[in-house]
This record gives sequence, C-alpha cells and structure tokens, in this order.
Amino acid sequence: MIEGIFIAIRTFLEAGGDVLYLIAAATFLMWALIFERAWYINREHVQDVGRALTYWEGREERKSAYARMIRQRLISEVNARLSNNMGFIKTLISLLPLLGLLGTVTGMVQVFEAMNTTGGNARTMAAGVSAATIPTMSGMVATLSGVLANTFLTSKVASESDHIKDSMTMDH
Repeated sequence: MIEGIFIAIRTFLEAGGDVLYLIAAATFLMWALIFERAWYINREHVQDVGRALTYWEGREERKSAYARMIRQRLISEVNARLSNNMGFIKTLISLLPLLGLLGTVTGMVQVFEAMNTTGGNARTMAAGVSAATIPTMSGMVATLSGVLANTFLTSKVASESDHIKDSMTMDH
C-alpha cells in the first residue's frame, strides 16, 4: 500500500514536470514555518508573556515616562518574537502561484516543441498539457491552504499582541 502511494506521487511529479519539485519544497517550507508559529504561540509565547508581566509587575513605579518606555520595550520584544517568520510565510504564499505559472509556461513550451517535432501528435501534446496544468493546480492548492492557515495565525498574533498591551497596566 505504501509503495503504491510512492508510485502515485512519483507519477504525479513526473507528469507535472520539474517545477513541481520547487512547489513541493516551497510548500513544505511554508507549512514547516506555519507549524513552528502555531507551536510557538501555543507553548513558548505564554512563557514570554509571563516573563514580561513578571518583570513589569515587579516594578515599583509604573507612571513615569521612563516606565512607559520600559513597558513599550517589553511589549515590542514580545511582539517581535510573536510575529517572527510571519512575513516569510506571506512571501511563500505569494510565491507559490508564481511557481505554478512557471510550470504552466514550461509545460506549454513542451506542447510547442511536440507540435514542432511531431507535427501535432496528440499523445505528445497531451504530456505537455499535463505538465502545464498540474503545476498551476498544485501552486493554487498550496496557496489556498497557506492563506487559510496564515489568516488564522495573523488573527491569533493580533489578539495576543492586544492581550499583552492590555495586561501591562500603568497603575501604581
């Protein structure tokens, strides 16, 4: 059964052309970063917020301009770690459809080469059409999955950022 899955994947990659390897690598990297951000937000971010709040709550004075700058620095440090790699995830999401279009172009080149060498043999043209459509579809599917995950992560980052600001009160 597992061997059949590997054969199906190999057949899919061969039918889509070399650009599919780029799409697969970019998709893998994108999802690795998405999982890393989800792990960070659910595990390590809580500790970062706890350390910042402990430091802030341990201060005697919290109303001066100096205290406001310390509060802003603590919030900025937590937010910087919170939003780490989010821009790179968005870049990969933007890159995936372009890689799909690159696959379309290379597949169409195969179609034109087949038409030139065989005079329009339908079998050789079909391989080129397959190599043109599979990368486009793969790039779009990977993009859509990344957009959904990025939307969730972006809203989570925004709510956690608001939470840290609300938690550090200036009273005292």
